Amino acid sequence: MIKLISNASFKTVVRAVITNLRGNKPSTEANRHARRAAHRQVSSSQTIFALTIFFLFMPLFVLVLYSFNSSKGMHFAGFSLVWYKELFFRSDSLWRAFGNSAIIALSSAATATVLGTLGAIGVNWHRFRVRSYAQTISFLPMVLPEIIIGVSLQIFFAALGIRLGLFTIFIAHTTFNLPFVFLMVMARLDEFDFSIIEAARDLGANETQILFKVTIPICMPGIVSGFLTAITISLEDFVITFFVAGPGSSTLPVFISSAIRFGISPVINALSVVMILGTVLLTYLLRNFLKYIAAK
Repeated sequence: MIKLISNASFKTVVRAVITNLRGNKPSTEANRHARRAAHRQVSSSQTIFALTIFFLFMPLFVLVLYSFNSSKGMHFAGFSLVWYKELFFRSDSLWRAFGNSAIIALSSAATATVLGTLGAIGVNWHRFRVRSYAQTISFLPMVLPEIIIGVSLQIFFAALGIRLGLFTIFIAHTTFNLPFVFLMVMARLDEFDFSIIEAARDLGANETQILFKVTIPICMPGIVSGFLTAITISLEDFVITFFVAGPGSSTLPVFISSAIRFGISPVINALSVVMILGTVLLTYLLRNFLKYIAAK
């Protein structure tokens, strides 16, 4: 009996040693899939993803390359910083248009964020007769074609005798930025736990304290997202701005559109590269802040 046990133990030990030396593991379904995936170096989905990224970013690479072109034409004649020198020292009208865009973007985004946040809180909390109609109308600027909004605003300003300029651009940008802020804050409020409001009332907080110390901090991720979205939309808008801009109040998209009628200037390429770098830097600096806001 002892001999049989010892023989069985000896065979088990030998089998275990051989298995470890070979490196073989029990074959499972997961292991088979892993080995099959390792043999396939490039899958079709990875190929499609790579081609899509190449298609999206290739124009940016071309833009960066030609911003360093010493020639004004499409033939790359050599590496040069002449267009960056032209951009920073001899393009006053371009920087004036960029300043107009920055002022309009920040002011209209801030105004739309305040109005859109308060509107979303009012529509979400209170029940009134035309609540559904107000919510539907607020989304019209998002679904209407921009040319219709631009023409209607131009007629509206002409009927009131308002001179076209930066003020009319500010009103127009605030108008079409409002729905985006409203939608993002409403999405945040849909996940709102109203028991927090009841707890704040039980602790003696009034309505103003509840609004500024409870509701707005909880909605802050949606508010910040709406503000940043409004800035982006305002900076790149051309169609509506074209109809409501007056003499001397051109924003950057309108200025670029007027400039390329006489040919694409490499100065625009240099400005685009500077804006891309600025956007990447700003996104990197705000990344931790946005993560902190989203986690609250």
